[in-house]
Amino acid sequence: MSIRIKLLLSYTGMLLISLLVFAMTASLFTIAATGDVHSLRDFYKVHYQLNPLTEQEESIFLELKYLAKNEPDRLQDQQLLKDFDFKLKTVRAGLYVRRESGRIYQSYTFNQPELGRHLPPYDLNNNQIRSTFNIGERFYAYAKYDFPYSDGQKGSVFVIRERSPFGEVTRKLLPAFVISLAGIIVIFNALLFRWITRSVVKPLDRLRHSAEHIQRGNLQFSLEPNTKDEIGQLNAAFENMRKRLQESVQLRLEDEANRKELISNISHDLRTPITNIKGYIEGIRDGVADTPEKMNKYVNIIYSKAVDLDKLVDELFLYSKLDLKQVPFTLVAVDIVDFLDDCIEEQRYVLEEKGVVIGWAHRPIPPVNVFADLEKIKRTVLNIIGNAQNYMDKEHKNIHISVHPEREWVTVEISDNGTGIPQEALPHIFERFYRAEASRNSSTGGSGLGLAIASQIIEGHGGRIWVESEVGVGTRVFFTLRRTTYEGGEGRDGRQHSDY
Repeated sequence: MSIRIKLLLSYTGMLLISLLVFAMTASLFTIAATGDVHSLRDFYKVHYQLNPLTEQEESIFLELKYLAKNEPDRLQDQQLLKDFDFKLKTVRAGLYVRRESGRIYQSYTFNQPELGRHLPPYDLNNNQIRSTFNIGERFYAYAKYDFPYSDGQKGSVFVIRERSPFGEVTRKLLPAFVISLAGIIVIFNALLFRWITRSVVKPLDRLRHSAEHIQRGNLQFSLEPNTKDEIGQLNAAFENMRKRLQESVQLRLEDEANRKELISNISHDLRTPITNIKGYIEGIRDGVADTPEKMNKYVNIIYSKAVDLDKLVDELFLYSKLDLKQVPFTLVAVDIVDFLDDCIEEQRYVLEEKGVVIGWAHRPIPPVNVFADLEKIKRTVLNIIGNAQNYMDKEHKNIHISVHPEREWVTVEISDNGTGIPQEALPHIFERFYRAEASRNSSTGGSGLGLAIASQIIEGHGGRIWVESEVGVGTRVFFTLRRTTYEGGEGRDGRQHSDY
């Protein structure tokens, strides 16, 4: 059963219950107004002018009517009239008898001097013997019978009961009031049903249509919440889920594209040394290396290409583990200045053979302790230095290292005076296999994974890495490490462990 049908049945039930409660309330109200448990029936009889009196009053009236028909002159007997009036007083009614324009008897129950002037005129045909009238704000119900006396004079006998003004007004207005109130209840329930339907069912329909879009694989739509209630919150949560799902799909597509590109790049970078190795081996097999010198040259080239191939496989393996967060980081407190001194000394002679001078640009005097995984930070520094020395085009080739201590972090800067990197390439240099030149020419050396690995390592330390460069001037690579003197965090052995 749909929500719309459930709501329709619910509001129909509420409507019927409301009408039933209203009918019961009106009945109780009528009984309270008239003071008689049987008065509900009498109340509507009064409205339709069928019987304005109670059963007791009606019985006395019938006795008086019988006398008027058969012995009209007895209705001039004051003692008899007092006896009838006494009976009527016990049921809170009164007697009035008239002869022509005069009054023969009037009950003291009413205490109304103008009563005679407001009584209806004679009607010997007695077409209407029961009705009501009012004197000012006082209302009366009566039953009358007009008759002729024995001498031909016209007479009337009235049994009169004073009624509540409020009850009379209610009696007159009750039908219109009941119809109006019932109409208002029906209209209000219809409007309420329409409002609930629009505020609940329609948003749910939009939510269902959105789910159908997602089921068909269409995420190019928007579900904006129009309200701040629970339905609006549900729509907002659904829209947030759609956006996250769309981002996930987009990321998956990008990962797929990157995977294809990675396979292409790996294939290219692996094929190049393998092709070279095959070429030189074929040269040896074909007898091209016919002298010991050529043979030695060919073997050395094959070995060099095999070393490059092994290095590439090693870097691929390391990058893959870093990317999958499978490499544990063991952070220890170390003086970064002493650590960089060792790195400079280790690389000095290798770089001097290539005509590159490496040294300090800014070396702090006091120790600067940081948390670092020594092996991985060394890999980062060597990757950056190796990347820098591959792109030198000046006569005097220089690489400088600086350390800039701050309150919480230490920034390490490695700068060179190489070719520089175009501005449009800077956002991509930490991507795997990315090279600033358009072609994948590896003549300058490197696999295109060095800076990508460095970025993963620095992120594993909780720091950040970035590059500033100017074409023709040089490049500066920065990375940050957390200081040990800022906040706690050291164990008793001065180590921290951060396992991916």
